[in-house]
Amino acid sequence: MRALPAITGRDEFDVLVVRTDYHDDQAWQDVMAALMEPWGDRQYEAHVHVIDNPAWAEATVDEALNAVCADQNLAVVFLADRTTMQAESHALLAVTTLTREECVDDEDYEQLTEFGREFRTVPAGVHDVHANLSIGNLGFEEYAAWAHDDPEGIYRSF
Repeated sequence: MRALPAITGRDEFDVLVVRTDYHDDQAWQDVMAALMEPWGDRQYEAHVHVIDNPAWAEATVDEALNAVCADQNLAVVFLADRTTMQAESHALLAVTTLTREECVDDEDYEQLTEFGREFRTVPAGVHDVHANLSIGNLGFEEYAAWAHDDPEGIYRSF
């Protein structure tokens, strides 16, 4: 597994989005435009910490998790991968930072990752996933279940 550059300067309230695909700059601009849209019922301002560094090209989920593990305030990281760039919805890959070691036991970990440790979400969903996980209002497994129930496997926001 390769070592990726450290992530610095992220405010704990900022969504972390990592670009891992560099094949379509127009698609990336479209993703960024969607991420910066106000979100939620009250049209909150979007706060996004973006990693747009070719050193992250083709980074795997495990490589990304290894690079962000030092950030104890981070419950989820969003990857803008090839699928994100190619899909009409530009759904990002949401990945939990939860590790087995953080859980009481294996059963707890299995329950919290029942639908996997990742799911896709449209850019509009990124903010409410991050916000609700940050304050403990909802769990990753709840969002993963909603994505699981979607015909395309995508969480589409409230």
